[in-house]
Amino acid sequence: MTINVRSNQTPGLTRQDERQLLGPIHVLCTLNQNYLEHLEVLLVSLYVNNPGERFVIHLVHREIPDRVLTDLACRVRPFGQELDPIKAPEKLFADAPVSNRYPVEMYFRLLAHQLLKDSAIPAGRVIYLDPDTLVINPIRPLWEANLQGNIFAAAAHAVSSDLTEKVNNLRLNTTTSYFNSGVLLIDLARAEQEISRKDVFDYVRNHSDVLILPDQDVLNALFGDRTTEIPELIWNYDARLFRAYEASTFGEADEAWVMDHTVILHFCGRAKPWKSRYPFRFGTLYRHYMSLTRRLLGRA
Repeated sequence: MTINVRSNQTPGLTRQDERQLLGPIHVLCTLNQNYLEHLEVLLVSLYVNNPGERFVIHLVHREIPDRVLTDLACRVRPFGQELDPIKAPEKLFADAPVSNRYPVEMYFRLLAHQLLKDSAIPAGRVIYLDPDTLVINPIRPLWEANLQGNIFAAAAHAVSSDLTEKVNNLRLNTTTSYFNSGVLLIDLARAEQEISRKDVFDYVRNHSDVLILPDQDVLNALFGDRTTEIPELIWNYDARLFRAYEASTFGEADEAWVMDHTVILHFCGRAKPWKSRYPFRFGTLYRHYMSLTRRLLGRA
């Protein structure tokens, strides 16, 4: 299922839905203290490219000190961003299968409906963003997108290889696109109704031999058919795939097109743009936002 997510379009939404969506945009991030610097870059990109918008940033963590979170909250408040730090309750994950390969954080986005129960989210939805993303154009059209009755909206990096998708379908016994879990729109009410913590944990226990990217694999295996597909070039642009995107669009999706149309750049994989010798496109753009973050947040 593919939907056309364009500015000012909210197909299928009632007037009550639309009124709810006019409030602040709620964003979910899950990370540890090592990734806070990169979260700051993401938040600055949200601020710069969404003028006039208000955001509530729900930050789920296990052990970030309160003083660090208080400092971050004070520094992003002038950006129209309210920080909602949430310490993941240990009892919620006491029976979760965890290991070096399966850290407890992998469950946070799939169980967002439970982690956000005490957070006031009138619209009943949240946008999950990996901290290795940049938002370079207005994000509200995703916030207002019609989920078509599904739990999630996500993009599939299908341009990379049809063979890879077929292998993933065979490996996970699925028939849908293989969705990337780094950018998600989540209907929290439907997740509450349809996602069982026990089912998620049992799936990991019973299929550990086939899981490669655990949280992403679980999303696809259990909820691929409850996910609405959104265009990857707009909402989850894999920075490693610039040449593939350009070729698949016969040259249309060049760098200028990306700057005008792409909303979320995702720096997938082990190579990261904040490290030296980053080999893919848009590393310079990311470093520009790093410099901008240092200036705006008063970091020398």
